[in-house]
Amino acid sequence: MEEDKRQHLEFIQNIITRMNTNSFQIKGLAITIVTALMAIYASTKNEYFIFLGIPPVLLFWFLDSYYLQQERKFRGVYNDVTGLKDKIEIKPYEMPIQKYTKEIDVQFSYWNVFFSPTIKWLYFSIILFLLIIGLILTYKDCLLN
Repeated sequence: MEEDKRQHLEFIQNIITRMNTNSFQIKGLAITIVTALMAIYASTKNEYFIFLGIPPVLLFWFLDSYYLQQERKFRGVYNDVTGLKDKIEIKPYEMPIQKYTKEIDVQFSYWNVFFSPTIKWLYFSIILFLLIIGLILTYKDCLLN
């Protein structure tokens, strides 16, 4: 393998790793915020702190989807540079991620990424958990009678 191609692949791999790290940190931050709001609820007994966790989780879901979409696009660039899949002609050191659209492959679609199993179940389960706990605590007097 020629040196320029090897270095180009290394640059792409570093970007993919950075996107993956960002995605992991977003998941951790979402769980940290939900946990902090649950701790605030435990000290104040105000159910609204539980519901307050839903908007940040949704925001992190959208942001995490963006990073996963970018990661998939860079994996497409990587595959094309290596020759595994020759969908797009790539010049040395070029990073044409704007060419990777859902018309080329559905995996590059934002909504396909948003509802991908790798992130859908995490964020959906957190939101469902917050809703169920929040509703149970809000209407606990009605449930006990």
